[in-house]
Amino acid sequence: MKVLVTGVAGFIGSSLSEKLLDEGFQVIGVDSFFDYYPRKIKERNLSNSLNHSNFEFIEEDILEIDWNNILNNVEGIFHQAAIAGVRASWGQKFDQYVHNNILGTQRLLEACKDKSLKKIVCASSSSVYGDTDELPIKETSPTNPVSPYGVTKLSAEHLATLYYKGYGVPTVSLRYFTVYGPRQRPDMAFHKFISAVMKGGQIEIYGNGEQTRDFTYIDDAVQANIQAFKDGVAGEVYNIGGGSRIKLIDAINIIEEIVGNKANLIYTEPQRGDARHTFSDVSKAVADFGYSPKTDVKSGLKKHYEWLKKNIEIYD
Repeated sequence: MKVLVTGVAGFIGSSLSEKLLDEGFQVIGVDSFFDYYPRKIKERNLSNSLNHSNFEFIEEDILEIDWNNILNNVEGIFHQAAIAGVRASWGQKFDQYVHNNILGTQRLLEACKDKSLKKIVCASSSSVYGDTDELPIKETSPTNPVSPYGVTKLSAEHLATLYYKGYGVPTVSLRYFTVYGPRQRPDMAFHKFISAVMKGGQIEIYGNGEQTRDFTYIDDAVQANIQAFKDGVAGEVYNIGGGSRIKLIDAINIIEEIVGNKANLIYTEPQRGDARHTFSDVSKAVADFGYSPKTDVKSGLKKHYEWLKKNIEIYD
């Protein structure tokens, strides 16, 4: 079966591509190497897929690409392409988020109207919920984003649902809860925390460190995509979490234990757009396609550290 992965050079996209290839899929990967972080990191992410005979890579902007030509004989799509980052989405760069996250999604969905596809799995985010005291968060919980990034991801979700209802495009949206692990973006918390503890650098804590997160290990997020592609219900959205809620300061303590160094903590003001707490109810994904996260935070952080220790030079 031939499938398309957008954002294939990114953290989740590259990991997903490799898993799909391992399972016998033919993969067409699309990525523009948008410079949110250095190209050399994304090229390293992509290296294993590029060496596989069933992988084809296209470097192109998702708004400029000829989708009608690309989608011939494609049976499924994993739409991971997006500009990420809550804090960077404020201000003048917001147009980049609109361009990629909303317009790019609409252009892809438009091209799918007349195609015979098994499923389009769209990457969304827990950022669509904003800051809520209703925990655990269900798919029916209110969506009140507190960042421009969250607004764009919610808009993309709505587009996916509209194209399902209006044209029968078989979309499924996955609301990721803080994915971490090997290849995590260098701006994300665990990458920064592990690197700082390894090198004796400072860790900025926004607020008092008592905020909690539902962290999802990369292998669980990848498996959720494949399960949703096979058995997810078209037109639906699903929470994809790691099954555990942990305080940020406790996660740092685990990193200290794993690395064997103490963290140098600097406490600063809470950031605009950051949710205070996240914790997912994944029962819908469990019921519909058998989602079952396997990796707890401590085990996942150990794997993340072991990988980063071997690959730290990419980020220097």
